[in-house]
Amino acid sequence: MRTYTLILFVFVCSFSVKAQNDLSKLFSDSVLAKENIPVTATFKSPQIINGQSNETMHKHDLLFVVMHRFGDIAGSYGGMQTFYGLDNSSDILIGFDYGISDRWSLGLGRTKGAPNGTNTNQKQLFYVKTKYRLIRQSTNNRVPVSVTIFGNSVASGMDRLNVVTSDADFQKLADRLSFVAQAIITRKFNDSFSLALSPTFVRRNYVSFMDVNNMYGLGIGGRLKVSHRMAVVADYFLSFRSQESKKYFLQQKGFRFYNPLGVGLEMETGGHVFNFIFTNSTAILENQFIPSTSSSWTKGGFRWGFSISRTFTLSKKSDS
Repeated sequence: MRTYTLILFVFVCSFSVKAQNDLSKLFSDSVLAKENIPVTATFKSPQIINGQSNETMHKHDLLFVVMHRFGDIAGSYGGMQTFYGLDNSSDILIGFDYGISDRWSLGLGRTKGAPNGTNTNQKQLFYVKTKYRLIRQSTNNRVPVSVTIFGNSVASGMDRLNVVTSDADFQKLADRLSFVAQAIITRKFNDSFSLALSPTFVRRNYVSFMDVNNMYGLGIGGRLKVSHRMAVVADYFLSFRSQESKKYFLQQKGFRFYNPLGVGLEMETGGHVFNFIFTNSTAILENQFIPSTSSSWTKGGFRWGFSISRTFTLSKKSDS
């Protein structure tokens, strides 16, 4: 709880100290400052690193995205024997996001999945997702934050694993499903710095023995612009697992859970946004990395990865 309290304290303090001063620097026109004009480009892509940003696609825009996570850089499974993780891939995602309106996006795709072999064995994951801008921060600070609602549904397409204690011992179709619901609360403090706070709920219909079906998490992420086309991005997720479950996996399996932490460099190149990242999460989807991250930064269990996205405008007429 100390870490949880510290995150909230930092977020609130940053908000109160900078709220009145920094945002006004974005807009030199005093007329604009009097109007409820929405703040734009809080983040540059729909994803920070592991977690979601508040951004949605513009109406009739299509985003094509590829994400990749390699193997451990160091530790028992890294080093020169795997060329510092480059010989392995822990997860791969290919997906599309489409703007139904300027506030509402829909997406679908597939990931390889990142089973750790202990609390999850699910792979071959198909997902659909939706994101809606509920509240938008205004330039005059009358609306101090943006709130975006995110949700997904994920289904495993793998063959049933005939192991009774496994989360892949599917008995019916519903056992293959998992879901995420998330509120993404963001603030753009100035042209260089943005912050996100993401309370999250994960529901997995079928879990391994002594795992938990329902789990809460709290994510915090940020973006710090360092040049015209480059920024440092980072995010961190706290996973609230029951002590009984933690104790069982540690004592009976020698297995410890860790919180996902990612840091990276974001680069804009025309219509592309490229992220070069390091993270201890092996999985890409929230349905896996929040309840099942089992790699530690301090033990060399982190990896490099990347995401690259390209936006296509499918309508010549602007509907903004």
